[in-house]
Amino acid sequence: MKKIIFLMLVSTILTSCGKKAEHSGHNMDAPSGNGNQALYDEIMNIHDEVMPKTESLYNLSKGLKVNLKEAKSDDEKLELQKRINYLDSVNQMMSNWMHEFKPLPDTTNAETANAYYETHLEKVKRVKEAINTALAIEK
Repeated sequence: MKKIIFLMLVSTILTSCGKKAEHSGHNMDAPSGNGNQALYDEIMNIHDEVMPKTESLYNLSKGLKVNLKEAKSDDEKLELQKRINYLDSVNQMMSNWMHEFKPLPDTTNAETANAYYETHLEKVKRVKEAINTALAIEK
């Protein structure tokens, strides 16, 4: 059951994020009138750069789960489980950020919008760093 839920979550994330055109400032949700388009674009560029890497995280975790089933020693099982948990937590970071981030309406005060986008820019940068680190460790 957990596998089905996880696969559905990953599938939903990959499907919903595969629509790059929506992030390029051409949809009604992207800020255009409050002076924060550049911040929004930077956030979405980072998102678009790292989103495809979540599939690699998922595949690595899946492979480690196969290895876990075949592991002989408790130490090996423990190490594999730690690596699986780490990859899954990094993948979850991306999912959590995506659920938190919502483009603000154009009517939002520019200062408020700037603070919001600055905060989310830092968050998505941390997600990017975590994803790249996790992939580098597993190479």
